[in-house]
Amino acid sequence: MNANSLQRHALTVIVFAQLCGTSLWFSVNGVGLSLSRDLGFSEVDLGRLTLAVQAGFICGTLFIATTGLADRFRASRIFAASCLAGALVNGAFVLAATQFPLAVLLRFVTGLCLAGIYPLGMKLVIGWTPKHTGAALSWLVGMLTLGTAMPHLLRGGTLGMPWEWPLLGASLLALLGGAMVLRLGDGPHLPPSAGKARLSEGLAALGAKRFRAVAGGYFGHCWELYAFWMLTPFLVMREVERLMASTDLVAWLSFGIIALGLAGCVGGGALSRRLGSLWVARWALTASGVLCLIYPLLAWAPPGLLLALLFLWGLTVIADSPQFSALAAATAPRERVGSTLAVMNAIGFALTIPAISLTTTLWSLQELWVLWWLLPGPILGLWALRGVSGSAEPAPARQA
Repeated sequence: MNANSLQRHALTVIVFAQLCGTSLWFSVNGVGLSLSRDLGFSEVDLGRLTLAVQAGFICGTLFIATTGLADRFRASRIFAASCLAGALVNGAFVLAATQFPLAVLLRFVTGLCLAGIYPLGMKLVIGWTPKHTGAALSWLVGMLTLGTAMPHLLRGGTLGMPWEWPLLGASLLALLGGAMVLRLGDGPHLPPSAGKARLSEGLAALGAKRFRAVAGGYFGHCWELYAFWMLTPFLVMREVERLMASTDLVAWLSFGIIALGLAGCVGGGALSRRLGSLWVARWALTASGVLCLIYPLLAWAPPGLLLALLFLWGLTVIADSPQFSALAAATAPRERVGSTLAVMNAIGFALTIPAISLTTTLWSLQELWVLWWLLPGPILGLWALRGVSGSAEPAPARQA
């Protein structure tokens, strides 16, 4: 594909590259059951590896936000370099998996690399689609979701083969995504830099009532989201065993449950055009919160019903994410949108760490009841959103 063709389909290229790059995020979780069987990893060990990625992403995001790195270098080059580094580090995990401290360090560095992929993807969208809408952002977050699910698909497609193959497959996808964005380059519509961002300025925005309310909803969403994705293979395994079916189904079902979030994001983006981002965010958070509440109470129910509820949960748990981003951008101080959103994202991802740690540590003791530890997220998120009115809605998208 030549450069002109890439530019004509810039948004498609960016979201596909996002899918490829973010396949590194849960690459180890996709082979978690194999690591448990072959290397003796426990649920707690897998949780620690996931926590390392989250911590690396938070540190990387704050570094980029506070140093102005993304303003001094071309976004496409940072994206491509991050994909290359992430692919190499992810591949190195294959050699270091038996040395657990080194494996944790490599997952932390993977998180650092992801900080140059996901946020920079948003900047690339702005540069190529100046009239980008909530729908475009929904596609971007949807591809992050599909990228998160991709390791489970890679594992499903390599059943019977060594667990190293899906990991190396994720690295190859990251290289492909980086190469596509490098060839595409930066768009002609990037906004001018506001100078070096400051952490204090981002934190100061939390003093504004409307932004604080939106941020509170986003924080509750984050508490639930990544812990649910982490627990998905465990929840699926329980129902597959009750069905006395082949454990080969776990990878395929886990992929389907998480990947369905793409439809949730895109569908939510479409609904937001008619009903508003606030409406979509509230109802998606309510739906996932209700599922969080009732799922343990239905432990006795037929496995097919519980699997259906997991698919519904996968659809709704991420549908509010792009709408929170749109609402936050609309309520943040205009002169410091970048630093404000970076701080909000960093705090939100920081909240995923105790949620993942708590649920993976208690899974062996509480099993399904561990899901109630996620319930405070939706409850407190909805409570925070009570302070948001329709005036906080982003401006309606203009049709091209």
